Amino acid sequence: MSTQIELLPIRFPKEAYQFGQRSDGEIHGVVLTKPHIVELILDLAGYKADNDLMSLRLLEPSCGHGAFLVPAVKRLLQAFRHSDGKLSDLKSAVTAFDIDPEHVAKTKQTLIDLVGSCGYSAKESAALVNGWVFEGDFLLADLPAHFDVVVGNPPYIRIEQISPQLQAEYRRRYSSLFDRADLYVAFIEKSLSLLAPEGTLSFICADRWILNRYGAPLREKLSNGFRVQTYIDLHTASPFDSEVIAYPSIFVISPGQTENVNVFSLKTAAPKECEAVHRALSGRPVSDDAVAFAAYDKWFVGDEPWTLSSPEQLAALRDLESRFQPIEADGNTQVRIGVATGCDKLYIVDNDLPVEKNRLLPLVMRADLDQGKIRDSGKCVINTFEQSGGVVDLAKYPKLRKYFDEHADEIRRRHVAKKNESGWFRTIDRVYPELVDEPKLLIPDIAGSNEVTFDSGKYFPHHNLYFVISKNWDLEVLGGLLSSRVALFFVWSYAVKMRGGYLRFQAQYLRRIRVPRPGDLSKDLPSKIKTAFRKRDFKALDRLALQAYRLKTLPDFDFVDTRA
Repeated sequence: MSTQIELLPIRFPKEAYQFGQRSDGEIHGVVLTKPHIVELILDLAGYKADNDLMSLRLLEPSCGHGAFLVPAVKRLLQAFRHSDGKLSDLKSAVTAFDIDPEHVAKTKQTLIDLVGSCGYSAKESAALVNGWVFEGDFLLADLPAHFDVVVGNPPYIRIEQISPQLQAEYRRRYSSLFDRADLYVAFIEKSLSLLAPEGTLSFICADRWILNRYGAPLREKLSNGFRVQTYIDLHTASPFDSEVIAYPSIFVISPGQTENVNVFSLKTAAPKECEAVHRALSGRPVSDDAVAFAAYDKWFVGDEPWTLSSPEQLAALRDLESRFQPIEADGNTQVRIGVATGCDKLYIVDNDLPVEKNRLLPLVMRADLDQGKIRDSGKCVINTFEQSGGVVDLAKYPKLRKYFDEHADEIRRRHVAKKNESGWFRTIDRVYPELVDEPKLLIPDIAGSNEVTFDSGKYFPHHNLYFVISKNWDLEVLGGLLSSRVALFFVWSYAVKMRGGYLRFQAQYLRRIRVPRPGDLSKDLPSKIKTAFRKRDFKALDRLALQAYRLKTLPDFDFVDTRA
């Protein structure tokens, strides 16, 4: 059975693929998965030498230097040697892509040598391998055939690093490329679409999509037609040969309906821990303390984030969510983010900058928060907007115009300036001066735990701070609840976990926090919470929050307590 492959039905110039910085912190290139991790992934996909591999068709959508492809072909050849088949029988056994010609050449030569070591001539080996490995864009290739096994480590590339024309074509083809989705999401979507009815996909990949907003369409797609078999969290592990910050996971997916899912968490992903995964999947007990294992009898529905905690933690989360409403549900409480300028060094200035004073608003930044207090740094943000919402007329502000003209070259290089020629000097976000006087709760984006600071109405927040405003709440009472372990439990359940145990306190996670209605709190509870919040007595706040949420206790969960 042959494979008809048409490469790049739409061609783009090479410059469209100059991706630059990878989303895992590495320069775009080859990051090799450790050999024993590759072996585990192949095993999980059922691609084992003692199986009839010649009847299977394997796909590797981004082969790089062959970290997955070479071990897979070794298994294929091992199975082939124990058969009565001919070399030509392997013609359709493997399909692989890479967009880099050097990667393709290196992988082909390695495979030619490997096939040749089985006694075949260089010509025979090259003819076989040339039908396996293709130079081209997997996301644009026409692949009519279905595959039994798809394995690999798809590239991690931010969508905004791709040329606008190529990005538009990708978005047209792949519905999962939602919002600021990483390109690996499209690789997963297309790979799933190419699976045979009994096929299996086994990837190692960044795990952001299981929780983030941009992963919602992909989670929805999986919920509607695919079965998650196994999920392995490698957050604290080092599955790659080089040190990269990728927050990876391994997942095994096939067509069907998800029922029972085996969920693991490996501390280091050492060979011993990978062997423990095999033992658990074969029904044997796991005695390694570095390996956590849970069997989920229910999975997440629709585009729900995959909150992969213990069954006890998940049960507690679902109980809280069944009894309380999200923080913004009252319609009078909002979670927002501070102002982004596009060039902080020019728009965040000292309060004595010689421009018109009504164009400067006092600013608070992450660095200004210290144990619940705000240090006045004397910094301001330049307000480039009129009260009506339009950009200011610089003719009315000659000092501000002079300042912008002096820095025009750098200001005009910003993306927002190129999109708004007439308002080339505007900040990315509109500034609302009235927000300065409004009481608000300030929450840093990245922290070990929930660090909440009350601003009585003196500052405008910077974009490294999220803030909460409300017409319904006494904000110091709400601040006390948001400072508790109960509130942190919501964020911890949904937020992306970073190295060192730190969390992202982004709006999409803060909005997951459920709160009681102010009127449902017992008579003296608000004043006690308010007093404890002012004193930063977190033990008291944790205890009082249990009362507010009508809880006897809360399951333990690991976090870095940076509240003190």
